[in-house]
Amino acid sequence: MNALSPVVEMNNIVKRFGGIHAVEDVSLNLYPGEVVGVLGHNGAGKSCLMKILSGAMAYDSGEIKIQGNAVEMSSPIDARHCGIETIYQTLALADHLNAPANLFLGRELKTRFGMLDDRKMEEETRKALRSLNPNFRNITEAVMNMSGGQRQVIAIARAIYFNARIVIMDEPTAALGPSETAMVAELIEKLREKGIGIFLISHDMDDVCELCDRIVVMKNGRKVGEHKVEDVNKDDILSLIIKGELPDNWAPRSRMSA
Repeated sequence: MNALSPVVEMNNIVKRFGGIHAVEDVSLNLYPGEVVGVLGHNGAGKSCLMKILSGAMAYDSGEIKIQGNAVEMSSPIDARHCGIETIYQTLALADHLNAPANLFLGRELKTRFGMLDDRKMEEETRKALRSLNPNFRNITEAVMNMSGGQRQVIAIARAIYFNARIVIMDEPTAALGPSETAMVAELIEKLREKGIGIFLISHDMDDVCELCDRIVVMKNGRKVGEHKVEDVNKDDILSLIIKGELPDNWAPRSRMSA
């Protein structure tokens, strides 16, 4: 994977709130088709870092490169232009609207007469959703009547439809049951197969160990660890989150099992 060029490079990012360092000199990258878990307690800085990449939060210093090009990330619109889509824990869906209206929200398709092209949006939504879940039928219902898994499908389909190259996922399996959690894991695998890089914010160790290629752990605004998932276990990750360091006498797990 590292033979490829990174789709995202965040170099020496700093964000302060008064005298508090929310993000302190943090660097990380992301490769095509890679899933990187971003971990840490509440207030560790992980959400700030991802909000900076999504254009939702300004940063004080540092550099962001997308596919090797330095970019200014001053708004979510800038992020979208760079191929970055964010799927928040709340999913940012309009509950009273149906799937087509949500998929094209703010980017509606128009007829040549300037009217909303409802038929085309429904047709495109049907194709987009069924490419992820062939059993998705009730696309014209309000999303408030849909399951958590179906809502995730809509949010992920929106990212794919608009050609995202980088997806930030915030707690994608929170409040989902086992079957819907498994569905989200399948969706993430489909994104990976399309070469889309994913930053996954999660507190769920099972999700992290199952879905991620690498983990980045933050504590008190600093990056305290970055490892391949195969080199660490849950206890190692918890030690980084809680203490900011690996257990004494730690060695890469992949080397120990070789």
